[in-house]
Amino acid sequence: MDQPDLRSPDHYINRELSLLAFNERVLAQALDEKVPLLERLKFLCISSSNLDEFFEIRVSGLKQRLELGSDQQGPDGFTVSEQLHAIHERARDLVDAQYRCLNDILLPALRNHGIELLARATWDAETQRWLEQYFEREVEPVLSPLGLDPARPFPRIQNKSLNFIVRLSGKDAFGRDTDLAVVQAPRSLPRVVALPDTGGRKRFVLLTGIVQHFVSKLFSGMDVLGCYQFRVTRNSDLFVDDEEVDDLRRALEGELAHRRYGAAVRLEVSRDCPPDLDGFLMRQFTLSEVDFYEVSGPVNLNRLAAIYDLVQRPDLKFPIFTPGLPRRVAGSTDLLAVIRQKDVLLHHPFHSFGPVLDFLRGASMDARVLAIKQTLYRTGNESPIVDALVAAAQSGKDVTVIVELRARFDEEANIELSNRLQEAGAHVMYGVVGFKTHAKMSMVVRREAEGLRRYCHLGTGNYHPRTARGYTDYSLFTCDTEIGQDVHELFLQLTSLTQTPRLTKLLQSPFGLHEAMIAKIAREAEHAAAGKPSRIIAKMNSLVDPAAIEALYRASRAGVQIDLVIRGLCALRPGIPGVSENIRVRSIVGRFLEHSRVFYFENSGDSELYLASADWMERNFFRRVEIAFPVREQTHRERILRDLHFYLADNVQAWELGRDGKYTRKVRGAEEVRDAQGILLGRYAAGSAPILMP
Repeated sequence: MDQPDLRSPDHYINRELSLLAFNERVLAQALDEKVPLLERLKFLCISSSNLDEFFEIRVSGLKQRLELGSDQQGPDGFTVSEQLHAIHERARDLVDAQYRCLNDILLPALRNHGIELLARATWDAETQRWLEQYFEREVEPVLSPLGLDPARPFPRIQNKSLNFIVRLSGKDAFGRDTDLAVVQAPRSLPRVVALPDTGGRKRFVLLTGIVQHFVSKLFSGMDVLGCYQFRVTRNSDLFVDDEEVDDLRRALEGELAHRRYGAAVRLEVSRDCPPDLDGFLMRQFTLSEVDFYEVSGPVNLNRLAAIYDLVQRPDLKFPIFTPGLPRRVAGSTDLLAVIRQKDVLLHHPFHSFGPVLDFLRGASMDARVLAIKQTLYRTGNESPIVDALVAAAQSGKDVTVIVELRARFDEEANIELSNRLQEAGAHVMYGVVGFKTHAKMSMVVRREAEGLRRYCHLGTGNYHPRTARGYTDYSLFTCDTEIGQDVHELFLQLTSLTQTPRLTKLLQSPFGLHEAMIAKIAREAEHAAAGKPSRIIAKMNSLVDPAAIEALYRASRAGVQIDLVIRGLCALRPGIPGVSENIRVRSIVGRFLEHSRVFYFENSGDSELYLASADWMERNFFRRVEIAFPVREQTHRERILRDLHFYLADNVQAWELGRDGKYTRKVRGAEEVRDAQGILLGRYAAGSAPILMP
């Protein structure tokens, strides 16, 4: 048999188009009639927010490369310019589908349930009077219309802000002919305004419509010929040269102020805006047709999420659930004693995040606890995790916190919490120059009768109580001596100038994790070639690392059966004869955001199972501090493997990736319903089923 070129571009899917495909799957949730109506609206908003970030980070990065003269091909064979054109075509179709979903499906359905988003044409006299008073009282005082002429050039427009281009006729108070003006809507103004209730119906009006209807009040003595909304998206990736700055925190604080006015990468304009004004706006932002998107509704769909919060309709939302606890944890008031007996495994959000909070709160009040060490990537603005660390520091314990200041879009929150921790007396470090600290680790050092003991919490997700209710992640508590020593060595590496530690249990990037994963994949290929049991099951958010993909192709050629559960972007192309016919890829998109990373290797009957903070991406392997940790307890390994099989058998929220690079939703047919997230919710959540797992 001829040896295929495993690096051929035909064997790789473009990562940017794969990420857009994920957003299409999110939008499909908004179109799914089996999903509660207000949740469908929420999914529509999520797809819009995701697309914003895609342009702010991914598209802006491609544009920067093009400006620097780099138009090289990637592993998939696309040049940068080819990617930008393909993105425009795919994103334009996605945007059109979003607005069809809103206008043709969701708004009529909401209206049928007594929830109305009133268009201007439907306002009756009473509504107009109320809105006019609202405009004069709440809106007009904070608006600053800006006429455009040689003395008043086009204003600076903030990233993703709501703006209006206004066409005028007549002369202003100084006798000047001003035919254009810009009105900027401050972020302080709510984009969705609730009208007084009438007969139990919930009625809302968009700020967009209010401004357009009453904009003439801003231009006394002139005629308003048209008022059209627009929004510009800008490059939001912060640049800080780690090698050149003396104080990373101060440098980031300076960069945050510039994020609102980065280079423009996308222009959204209402579909009714005349072509000449479209061209005028594109010229102001130095954009072209490939960056231009017409929309049939509000330019920021994400702001419609306010309706979800304003409407109290449990019948139109997912049922509320109470996260459960393993029996050993639920029946004890001493978490550390439970951990001493046996490791504790939690699967969020089906299991409560409470024990993670209790772990740190208890340590902060425990007189025997000497030290706490913690990594923080994303934790929220008002974090009980930070509260516990502050309390521990104030009580005199040695508290060391590695805060990743460069966690995208959480930079400001992380700067604030690092200040708070420092003021309480904690040692705050910002990790290693040039590498983001993405590992999820917490360690409590306690003096006990036998000596010092290290209790560790390791996770696949962030120390963020709110996302722990919506993201699927694993948590492991252990006081295993070898794991504790490894975690200790990692914290030493992050806070001091030590050499790369010799780890006995954990795998770490950027030192060894990539090599270890490639070696384990190759070992499965060797087992398969020798006729020994082999299997790989890997669950992650993203798979794009070319070396990992090539290793998987080699394993498939050797006969290894490989199942990949990949939520988001996947550059691997399954089902290619002679290359990847033994690889299956599926994506689960449902109520909860799949976020856990799990790697299972059959290893000829001596199986290995790792949980990790890292996806299989070059950034995770080479530009971040990440960890993968083994699951030692057999009952825990069996439970995680069973969870994986629930995902592999899902026929409700599963999408299968084909050889052509397209995702197809799994069709259940006559099979029994197998909804992985629903099954896990029933097994582990307290209010869903009486089952308590070991």
